[in-house]
Amino acid sequence: MTVHSYLASMCATLSEFDTATLCESNEGGALAPGIGPLTIDSRVGGVALTVLCPPGDNLAIHLAIARAQPGDVVVVQTGDSAYGVWGEVMTVAAMARGIAAVILDGSARDIDGIRSHGFPVFGRGTAIRGTVKKARGAVGVPILCGGQLVWPGDVIVADVSGVVAIRAANGAAVAEKAAARRLKEAGIMDGLRQGRTTIELLGLGAGEQD
Repeated sequence: MTVHSYLASMCATLSEFDTATLCESNEGGALAPGIGPLTIDSRVGGVALTVLCPPGDNLAIHLAIARAQPGDVVVVQTGDSAYGVWGEVMTVAAMARGIAAVILDGSARDIDGIRSHGFPVFGRGTAIRGTVKKARGAVGVPILCGGQLVWPGDVIVADVSGVVAIRAANGAAVAEKAAARRLKEAGIMDGLRQGRTTIELLGLGAGEQD
């Protein structure tokens, strides 16, 4: 098994869990609030292909698409949300390369067109102002996306609640903790349906005053 195929398998495992559960099980890794789904509402996961773009320039994203492997998630630090750094043409190019999704600390445009392709774009919002394509930026380097340090090869999971980045080396441990957390929460919800309270089930009574 190659490194990338191992990572793809880990992405599939971690994508079985919602991002809140993964964040708690990973003790962090969440991108800042405000980066959310712009085109679809389903959960996606993949291997981070990181991109650093100068403000108003998206050449580095084009370079990243050309080097991407199937299952990659392109994660972009743009530096300025006033520009639509991702659009429909890039979407078609990304789908042809087997890219799973794009995460933008910035904006996208052509949203209607992208939605018609069913491609997952997560970002801060929309902007119709276009970019130049002059500065190479950087691909495959550590970046800051949503205030979170993201390394190339991180496992990325994104859903309607948010986006989380998990170091690949921690993936198996995070999956084990997430499974245990999900089982525990299922037990709590069963107890609630039987008439018990969150105070009782979560052990919150110690803070009560007589």
